[in-house]
Amino acid sequence: MNDIGEFTLLVALATALYGCVAYVMSARGNRIDLYLSADKTPFIVWACIAISSICLWKAFLTDDFSLQYVWAYSNRELDTFYKVSSFWGGQKGSLLFWTLLLSTYMLVVYFQNRSKNLRVVPYAMAIMLAILVFFLFLINFSTNPFERIPLPPEDGRGLNPLLQNYWMVIHPPTLYLGYVGFTVPFAFAVAALISKNLDDGWIRMTRKWTLISWFFLCMGNLFGASWAYVELGWGGYWAWDPVENAAFMPLLIATAFLHSVMIQEKKDMMKVWNMSLILLTFAMTIFGTFITRSGLIQSVHTFDEATLGYYFLAFLFVIIVACVALIILRLPLLKSANELDSFLSRESSFLFNNLVLLGIAFATFWGTIFPIISEAVRGVKITVGPPFYNQVNVPIGLALLALIGIGPVIAWRRATLSNLKKNFLKPLIAAIVAAVVLYPFIPLGSRTEIYTYTTFVLCVFVLASIGTEFYKGTVSRMGLHEESVVGALATVTWRNKRRYGGYIVHIGVVLIFAGIAGSQAYGTHTEKHLQPGESFEIRGYTIKYEKLIAVEATNIKTRIIAQLAVERDGRRYWTGHPEKEFYKGQNQPVSEVDVLSTWKEDLYMILADFREDESATIKVYVNPMVSWMWTGGWIIAFGTMISMWPDRLEQRRRLDRVRKQEQLFPAPAQE
Repeated sequence: MNDIGEFTLLVALATALYGCVAYVMSARGNRIDLYLSADKTPFIVWACIAISSICLWKAFLTDDFSLQYVWAYSNRELDTFYKVSSFWGGQKGSLLFWTLLLSTYMLVVYFQNRSKNLRVVPYAMAIMLAILVFFLFLINFSTNPFERIPLPPEDGRGLNPLLQNYWMVIHPPTLYLGYVGFTVPFAFAVAALISKNLDDGWIRMTRKWTLISWFFLCMGNLFGASWAYVELGWGGYWAWDPVENAAFMPLLIATAFLHSVMIQEKKDMMKVWNMSLILLTFAMTIFGTFITRSGLIQSVHTFDEATLGYYFLAFLFVIIVACVALIILRLPLLKSANELDSFLSRESSFLFNNLVLLGIAFATFWGTIFPIISEAVRGVKITVGPPFYNQVNVPIGLALLALIGIGPVIAWRRATLSNLKKNFLKPLIAAIVAAVVLYPFIPLGSRTEIYTYTTFVLCVFVLASIGTEFYKGTVSRMGLHEESVVGALATVTWRNKRRYGGYIVHIGVVLIFAGIAGSQAYGTHTEKHLQPGESFEIRGYTIKYEKLIAVEATNIKTRIIAQLAVERDGRRYWTGHPEKEFYKGQNQPVSEVDVLSTWKEDLYMILADFREDESATIKVYVNPMVSWMWTGGWIIAFGTMISMWPDRLEQRRRLDRVRKQEQLFPAPAQE
């Protein structure tokens, strides 16, 4: 099976290379024979990569330690659940997993568009195949997952204990689905530039792909924060780590793109801007891959065998140079048909939204690469920590939060005074009331407290703004069709999925802002060394250390568990069990925290240390409103699903456009 896996990767590389060349030649030479030949390559490439992936999974599940990669990331005692996820636990397997996802995306695009827009699709397929050629080249000649060990050992080294967590089974695939997914809109954007087909057709063809990729990247960031929160044992969820930043930056730029394309679709404006945004989004996904595989930046998220940095840096350079050259070459065709009529308009609010998002992305980018630059220039690596990011990004983030409330309700083209009064009076009143009500309860003695107070007031403003839109739509529907409130609300949402789905996403974003503000400003923690039976208090909780429990979980894992009784108002409220896990062959133990999560706050417990006399050092954090963040994430998922749900009216309009294009540009004749 290992030989088959290795052979199919070579076949996939050769086929992808042929398909890339054949697609380009068919489009440039109007050769239907070459097009039909190239049209078979996406399925062949996908099948070869799928077979190779199955072979590697089989090696993990059957404990085939003749493969160096299986030996490095698995052992006989590892749960089957984690043997499956070990596939992407290291650099070699993660690159194969990346190609598997990309080839799957490409295959779906192929079946969706094989008979549509033959001026753009062949180039788009060629670009996706070219990207696959790069990854397959690395897998075949630099990071082969089927590399053999001459004398196979009896057992493997095992998966990193930090990765033996359910969030790490979910987080990397979700993040990869987002990273890889942006290849599709990138490929169609470049194809549109090459073919000079620069209307909004490429945007409409890839809108769902962009939403899907954005959704997975957003969820991947949240799942990664959840993993850091429950596994790293430091009481937080985001540390502005370079690899966290690398996943955050393309999300920001993609968010800007999703908003700005609405202006192009509606007003035929910002063509150069939108092209630049989607190309930059893809470039940042490659930059993120470079960060994790370069070895230049130290992070808990980077791969141990990070040796591919220069390959990805060269690939990134080629992408940026080629895309900039194409945009410059096509500038005369990318002129906007209209201009901004007023700064008081929805178009302007979306533009400001874009500038704010890019401002956060640039600040994050600068903080991420500054250690590399400082080491190259001065020979000393200067690390940029959370204070820099918080000082720069928090004020910009507050501006973004305000724009979330302004954008959906301000008028297109030009907002009049009556329009502003009609749409903003109620949200402003709600914000003023919130400011007055919260003022006695929130201290304003520091910059952090002022930012938090402002965040809560803006959250109320945005929710009131969105609520007003739902209210107006529901009342209008009830007046026309005599439906109930629930029925009218459901119908107006379902008939305007893109608009109201976006509003729901914004509600989720507001909850995330509120959760971050509350947890960062009002959290507290303490650390105590206790003997069994001793207790301490924190924020109304009485924590009593009862005993220490040792459990031999497996032949290679020992669990040391602290039992902590939590009392509140004189009665037992909960029992916490933070622990340390010791793995055979690993130098450092792994902390497993225990968290009591409520809508108000999280009680977060860590077993920091213990001694032979059964005394233990216990860390306890009280983190307010953390659950608001996770709830906001699921609301974002719900809103995105509504926005992506197939719309019959949109499908009819798209079919009409395809028919018109086929009449204007018939399929090439066979030579």
